[in-house]
Amino acid sequence: MHSQLADAMAQHENAMTLTFRCPKELDGLLPLPVPAAQGLPGWVRSMPPESFNSILSREFDTVKRCPPFVDAMTSGFLIPLICDLNVENGEFTWDNDLPPCGSVSFVRSPIGFHDAGQVVGSPLFEDDRFLIKFHNLWTIEAPEGYSLLFTHPVNRFDLPFTTLTGMVDCDRYHDAWIHFPAKWHDMNFSGVLPKGTPIAQCFPVKRDNWTVRTAAFTEQETQRTHDLTNQIDREKGVYRRQFRA
Repeated sequence: MHSQLADAMAQHENAMTLTFRCPKELDGLLPLPVPAAQGLPGWVRSMPPESFNSILSREFDTVKRCPPFVDAMTSGFLIPLICDLNVENGEFTWDNDLPPCGSVSFVRSPIGFHDAGQVVGSPLFEDDRFLIKFHNLWTIEAPEGYSLLFTHPVNRFDLPFTTLTGMVDCDRYHDAWIHFPAKWHDMNFSGVLPKGTPIAQCFPVKRDNWTVRTAAFTEQETQRTHDLTNQIDREKGVYRRQFRA
């Protein structure tokens, strides 16, 4: 127990910090960004860890026991929708009772729109459809040398929209808001997208120069690969026990 406590304290002391700021008029009114580990959807928590395969007549682990699947969903931070968004027959409405702007002006609506012409020539283009833009009222400051990769909340195929991916150098650009374009793909959705729904997930990325090297296996690497793949075939949880950080 003492060792676990010491490890936890060391991790806290070595933790990097992202700073989210909002206008003072909105302090306490906006839903907070959260570590993604705190925002797992209910379907992940409720799905079974194993499922029976009738063809092979045996149980198999579901993605709930797949560390790469879960680790991607629990890494980084989630940016929340600022208020309830009502959707009915393709019409978006909201009731967002925010106080008047002070020394800094800010948008009051949870969404805006991008003209389709901004994505002409891309797979996103539909000449009779706008892209929506989720408004975010938090500025975000990253440590020196770090950018933030913003993308659709990982593996959230249940959401009726898909947020576009972008990278921002938030160690330098941190005194203005970053909004999130998205394509609303579920035209049959009708109901309320609740306040706090994750609209984007952000991952800190250290800016480094990378090169690519390719090589054929050496004899030693061939043996290691042979041994590891055989072990994975024989045993469950090899990656989780031996390699997961």
